[in-house]
Amino acid sequence: MEDVRRRYLELIRGDGLSPTLAEAFATVPREVFVADGFHRRDGRRVVPADPEYLPTVYSDDVLVTKLAGEVPVSSSSQPSLMAAMIEALDVAPGMRVLEIGAGTGYNAALLASLGAVVTTVDVQADVAARARSALARAGIAGVRVETADGYTGGPFERYDRIIVTVGVAGISPHWLDRLDPDGRLIVPVGHGGIHPVLDIRPVSGGPPVSGGPPVSGGPPVPGRHPGPGGPPTQDGPPIQDGFPVFSGPPVPEVRSVQGGRAVQDARTGPLTATVVCSAGFMSAAGPLGARHPRSHPPVASGLEGLDEVSPARWKPALDAEAYRGLWFAAAAWHHRVSHASIPGREQSYLAVLDDSGTGGAVVLADGAILASGPQAERCAAVGTALSDRWWALDRPSMNAWRIGFALVGDPAAPIWSPTRWTLTPPAAR
Repeated sequence: MEDVRRRYLELIRGDGLSPTLAEAFATVPREVFVADGFHRRDGRRVVPADPEYLPTVYSDDVLVTKLAGEVPVSSSSQPSLMAAMIEALDVAPGMRVLEIGAGTGYNAALLASLGAVVTTVDVQADVAARARSALARAGIAGVRVETADGYTGGPFERYDRIIVTVGVAGISPHWLDRLDPDGRLIVPVGHGGIHPVLDIRPVSGGPPVSGGPPVSGGPPVPGRHPGPGGPPTQDGPPIQDGFPVFSGPPVPEVRSVQGGRAVQDARTGPLTATVVCSAGFMSAAGPLGARHPRSHPPVASGLEGLDEVSPARWKPALDAEAYRGLWFAAAAWHHRVSHASIPGREQSYLAVLDDSGTGGAVVLADGAILASGPQAERCAAVGTALSDRWWALDRPSMNAWRIGFALVGDPAAPIWSPTRWTLTPPAAR
């Protein structure tokens, strides 16, 4: 077992772990939190009696622990993603941490091992009960598990840190009501069909208090997705169809239809954020997953009939990190950017989708553009223009952006959602 955990630690070190977090991963027994077995990404069920059980538990992969039909609704997150988010949270002993999405309880156990006092909430009563039981079996103290709605955040208490393990469209005002003025939130927020993890800080002034009826925060299914210069833009870039657009080569528009009830607060929100890493999460239900005029199109689960309309332009092709940078920038610049899968290919791709969501253009890592549907030519032109703009700005990474927020959504249950993206100067990156 010692060798298994040592290899596990080597798998998730990435750019390096703090000694205290490395010790937590080395000592907290992940198998206790998936004692009833789990499903692998390929759908296969694995139970403790299987030879592959421990090697899979101590791999850098998500372990799905609950399905609704064939849809995952609870899991143990990908360990390297947990590590990146916990490192960004910057927890010190004695800090009070609120976790939205208890899952198996493993993430809360890691936080408690760092000396945090953790409250973790999950809207699913059975998931919360299993997490509570697993924490007890593992002998983890300092964690309280509550069955509560993610949007409201559970019992009202003050916290130094908040971490969210479900993909959301924005930040609940209820979380901000609970956050210390010097605190931070680590949250996967939807952007172009994926959920980059954001490091969010309050700024002076403080957000308004906003109550609302309890609504489901939705279950988490974390796991990373492959993605996913010039001077900084002026403060307050021009708005085109409700989306910030930066100075530079013009980008053609694709007509957008946004349905549903929504409001927008014109004020700039009292939050600022930077990107921690790219990630893929299941989207929350209720107001945390609400669509609004700035929402990108839903993910296209299989674009068919794609033809190459533009050949490869970049040699070598972009690596994963650079492709995520292109994806993030494209989504900041244009409201029809999302992601799409292509039949026969495992990877998901940056896409500019048409009104129907079943056609559009895909930008590949080598710069080639594939397109289909009645707006294929228009979508391909958008993809080319966005790629050219990103390249002309010295290919900024996701971490080069600073993000601002505004209040959007149903007036009875609004969220603070990203509405402004600003590039930092190359020298400051």
